[in-house]
Amino acid sequence: MEWMKDDFTISNDKSKVNMAYVHRFLSKSYWAEGIPFDVVQRSVNGSLCFSLLYKEEQIGFARVITDEATFAHLCDVFIDENYRGKGLSKWLMEVVLAYPTLQGLRRFMLATKDAHGLYQQHGFAPLTFTDKWMHIHNPNAYKK
Repeated sequence: MEWMKDDFTISNDKSKVNMAYVHRFLSKSYWAEGIPFDVVQRSVNGSLCFSLLYKEEQIGFARVITDEATFAHLCDVFIDENYRGKGLSKWLMEVVLAYPTLQGLRRFMLATKDAHGLYQQHGFAPLTFTDKWMHIHNPNAYKK
């Protein structure tokens, strides 16, 4: 599917993902610093992905890990610094959250260090009952 606004397009066609660009951005991000290229490739292959394009150039990305029935985890969301402040992150979130197979989910999660305001505008809230949640966390997974 594709969504268009002016010279911008959001596409969930994985063939439009510029893997080198996405890897370059993620490998320098606070949440995936040092991530190997092959890990990014596998993550794209196993997820629902949304590429934000200016004309044909990738300028943003979002990835959803989901069973498309009960659960989704939003991750790897970014907009190129040169295109921020244009409402593109809000539009990207609107498209992701309106995607047909992501409707009626019991839980849609994400983790963010600094974009709480953006996600709160779209209905996300801090976790409740945090005493019930557990995880395995390996912050050094991409370090050699």
